[in-house]
Amino acid sequence: MKKTKNIICILLIIFLTAGCKEDGTSIDTQGLLLSEEEEGSSEEPIQDDTAKEQAGEPIIYVQVSGAVKKPGVYRLPEGSRVFQALELAGGMTKEADEKSLNQAQELTDGQIVWVMTAEEAVSLEQPESLPNDDGRINLNTATQEELMTLPGIGEAKAKSILAWREDHGSFEQIEDIMKIEGIKEGVFSKIKDYVKVQ
Repeated sequence: MKKTKNIICILLIIFLTAGCKEDGTSIDTQGLLLSEEEEGSSEEPIQDDTAKEQAGEPIIYVQVSGAVKKPGVYRLPEGSRVFQALELAGGMTKEADEKSLNQAQELTDGQIVWVMTAEEAVSLEQPESLPNDDGRINLNTATQEELMTLPGIGEAKAKSILAWREDHGSFEQIEDIMKIEGIKEGVFSKIKDYVKVQ
């Protein structure tokens, strides 16, 4: 009887120790061999932009405005190009003027990417006329050729105006032109609407 009990105890010990190995591996319930390293391993989490910044991967912020589908401030890796910022903003609208923008340009932190419409681009190409450029001839700055475009002013009278200007300085009012010999009321009435002094 004692011999039978001893045999049962030995078999029980063998059975209990059979599930483990000396090299640290174990057998799972489905019979797959797993090492201690595999049991403790896990997939590395994907870093967000803040983690990338801390890990030495600089991030820049760029504002995209104008003729784009989704204007706003966008976060991109340093070294990104204008076309990448435009992609984040949903691309250009139909009204956009693609020629007004260098899409290959490298972006910098804090940059504003403004996409003009075709209408805005045309208005920039056409300089606005000066407020005081009303078509009248300034008696104090006009050349001989410009003076000769006035009705009743030929070469002789134009030279007289220039000579008077050199001797007396600027005209204070357009009526002062009648102080010049050969230019009286009749000539003045013809040119008064076409001249000015400044």
